[in-house]
Amino acid sequence: MRYAKLHERLASLGVERINDLGNLAVPIREAVDEVDRHAKYYDVIEKVCKRLAEIVERSVREGALPIVLGGDHSVAMGTLDGLTRARGSAPGVVWIDAHSDINDPEHSPSGNVHGMPLWFALRSGFADPKRTVQIGLRDVDPLEKENLRRSGVPAFTMSDVDRLGMTKVMQDAIGIAGSGGPIHVSFDMDGIDPSEAPGTGTPVKGGLSYREAHLAMEMLAESGKLGSIEMVEVNPILDTRNQTAVLAVGLICSALGKSIL
Repeated sequence: MRYAKLHERLASLGVERINDLGNLAVPIREAVDEVDRHAKYYDVIEKVCKRLAEIVERSVREGALPIVLGGDHSVAMGTLDGLTRARGSAPGVVWIDAHSDINDPEHSPSGNVHGMPLWFALRSGFADPKRTVQIGLRDVDPLEKENLRRSGVPAFTMSDVDRLGMTKVMQDAIGIAGSGGPIHVSFDMDGIDPSEAPGTGTPVKGGLSYREAHLAMEMLAESGKLGSIEMVEVNPILDTRNQTAVLAVGLICSALGKSIL
């Protein structure tokens, strides 16, 4: 995403101060032990997320708008932890994703933590089910559906997007997430159709279109409630000519006020 000229694009929007805090150090998977097969490498991921939480908390306290770039969606645990620490309560969350990421370790089919971050965040109090909303779902594990129902988190599947339209979905989502303070948007690039965003690890056909994705971010900008951004699941190894990263940068710009006219 940096290579896709994120800094230059932000500067063109009039962002006067951009403080790039660099990369988080993450151990190579093959160099660490898989302690718990139900939540693979959770101890390592947790340590990285705690460091991220410290950085996000400090950024918010200094008056910045954090933009977290990833990497798989497990980083959301750290982002939400940091936002909660800085503001004293869990943020409103608009979670855009093909998957609900609310598997629990006991019932996860894969044991991959990137399929569990919302479950961990809700359990830890870093996400409020009354102010969290999911958009774009189309691939949810059977037992994960029960977790989602029990959580009380409102969810708009792609069928809902088709039926209601993206404008109505985002109006409702902003009303839910923005009811008590700033909104955090956690945008998994696999929420977009893989024809537009091929560089992601778990692509699922039938996702958001290019324009639906931009409309979502434009409406968050127009709401005046956006307080933080997270763009995740960009995998350059799987991408085509950095297409997914370029789109991610464009979406960040839309969320920060870039408009057609």
